[in-house]
Parts: sequence; structure tokens; C-alpha cells
Amino acid sequence: MPPEPTQPRSSDRFVRDTGATVLTLGGVAAAFGVASCCGLPFLLATIGVSSAWLVGIATLAAPHRPLLLALGAICLVAGGMLLWRRRPAAACATGAVCSKPAVRGMTFAALVAGFALLTIGYLYA
Repeated sequence: MPPEPTQPRSSDRFVRDTGATVLTLGGVAAAFGVASCCGLPFLLATIGVSSAWLVGIATLAAPHRPLLLALGAICLVAGGMLLWRRRPAAACATGAVCSKPAVRGMTFAALVAGFALLTIGYLYA
């Protein structure tokens, strides 16, 4: 007789449910730091928005640019993989790792924005 499957602890499910969102936010923060130096001020000036407020962030982030670039890429890829592995709430069985459609959509939008910032920071520096 095969052993009965055990239910995951609630703390394990919480970590798996929020992992994609947390990694995505970390990746977006790192990508913002990379893009704040050169690419983001250029794009903001193109559309007529002042970018003087980015000087402080750029001063702190510029020496750590390669580390932030690598960290942002790793976090965004890992967040995308975790998001891809999650199933929508409608297709979930009891006890499975699921996500609400709004959280999934916002995490996906943040992933796209993070990859755009990372690309801008890489290309315009």
C-alpha cells in the first residue's frame, strides 16, 4: 500500500505562493538601480519628465552596476519561472499552489517592466 501524501504546511504554501512576486519585486528594484544611471534619465527627458530626482539613486547604484545587473536578471528569470509553474486559481485542486488572477496579472506586468528596465540599463550605460 503506497504511503498517503502529506499536506504541505501552511508556511511552505505561503512561501511558494509569494515567491514569484517577491523575486519579481527584487528584480524590478535591481533593474531600476541599473537603469537609473543612464537609460532612465534619457528616456524620461525624451518624454519631457524631469529626472533630477534620480541622481541620488544613480550615485548609489553606479558602483554596483554589474552586481545589480546580474542580480536583477537572476531574480526576474526565477520569478518568471515560478509564475509560469503556478496554475490559475480556477484550475486548482485543494491544497495546490495557486494564485489569484489579479496577483498573477500584476506579477506578469512587473516582470515585463523589470525586463524593460534591465534592458534599458544594459544598453544605455
